[in-house]
Amino acid sequence: MKRRVVVTGIGAVTSLSCDVEDLWKRVLAGESGIHPFRLFEMSDFKVTFGGDIYDFDPSEYLDHREAKRLDRFSQFAMVAGSKAMKDANLDFENSEFDRDRVGVILGSGCGGLREIEAQMERIMTKGPDRVSPMTVPKMMLNAAGGNFAIRYRLKGPNYAVATACASATNAMGNALKTIQAGECDVVVTGGTEAAITRMGLAAFQNIKALSSRIEDPPRASRPFDMDRDGFVFSEGAGLMIFEELEHAKARGAEIYGEVLGYGASCDAGHITQPDEQGRGASKAMDDALKDAQISPDQIDYINAHGTSTPLGDKAETLAVKNVFGDHAYKLSISSTKSQLGHSLGASGGIELILTLKALCEQIVPPTINLDTPDPDCDLDYTPNVPKEREIGITMSNSFGFGGHNASVIVGRLRNDHAE
Repeated sequence: MKRRVVVTGIGAVTSLSCDVEDLWKRVLAGESGIHPFRLFEMSDFKVTFGGDIYDFDPSEYLDHREAKRLDRFSQFAMVAGSKAMKDANLDFENSEFDRDRVGVILGSGCGGLREIEAQMERIMTKGPDRVSPMTVPKMMLNAAGGNFAIRYRLKGPNYAVATACASATNAMGNALKTIQAGECDVVVTGGTEAAITRMGLAAFQNIKALSSRIEDPPRASRPFDMDRDGFVFSEGAGLMIFEELEHAKARGAEIYGEVLGYGASCDAGHITQPDEQGRGASKAMDDALKDAQISPDQIDYINAHGTSTPLGDKAETLAVKNVFGDHAYKLSISSTKSQLGHSLGASGGIELILTLKALCEQIVPPTINLDTPDPDCDLDYTPNVPKEREIGITMSNSFGFGGHNASVIVGRLRNDHAE
């Protein structure tokens, strides 16, 4: 018998806001977190804009010494995770929590890319003896989860998931399974990414994956629009507290929603391009529905992967049609990447937080900049303004380089849920 899993805390770090309630208000207002980059000098780049969090201040949660020992992606996770813990009212110092049954499962596509770049410059200019002894502890993909567990002395399963842009959603799926299987009562999960560095930006620019709409950055990310020309590079973190239902109820926790199902697949076709028919994405969504034991017509809203790439948006549209049939045209769909850009391995975590807010508030967030719909993308993508509607069950999609596909389903807590 599967144990039921709910979300009891949420925390985010994004280019639009680092407070979830303020972020949600800004999303509903159609604001954009996309702007000219300010993290480093840009004169030799063709793409000079995105969603960098240039004013990020970790000092509320990390002292200077602690922050200095963490790569930026780990700092994001520490802040977002601490916010989620506070939101969930988890206090391990003054409670009877069994720390052996609290896990940390986080996703990141690139890990400590900033530290790698900094130390490569050191070895090239100053020699091997000047490379920092903290290089490996800062750059490794599991550093974010490891440091978070050390801070709160969380001794359950702790590992990193790296599946490019699907990382956070795969991590959350694993967190769901870990609690369902009885290995943990609580798992801190989601994703974090800080890959906006000179090397990171140059690599994505040169693979021609990024939008080049430098004349109007806030309007550059335009999922499902005829004039889309690539994704907008962003950074951030979205972390949540997944908790076994009875455990949450016993301590009187606020519940945002129930995690009902998860599916994952691989296109096994091309290392960067999606399957043009959306077959792998279809399988992930279909498997999530089967895992949740619900029918396609029970889904009301999908937070789409929707990166604003010509191939990706069309493939996702086909995948939704493959899975949902006629119901695809009754769904509300939106891509919040239109406002936040694409934070790679963190995106699934941030987007599930916004999906949960949509569920709680019964409001579908908009896809901004959707002015000229692509005829091949003919579903209801909630263009430009939010929409009130009844939302009972939702899905969030994440698809990544390597052909990785992941879908997670969350719904309102129901007493009649089949066990």
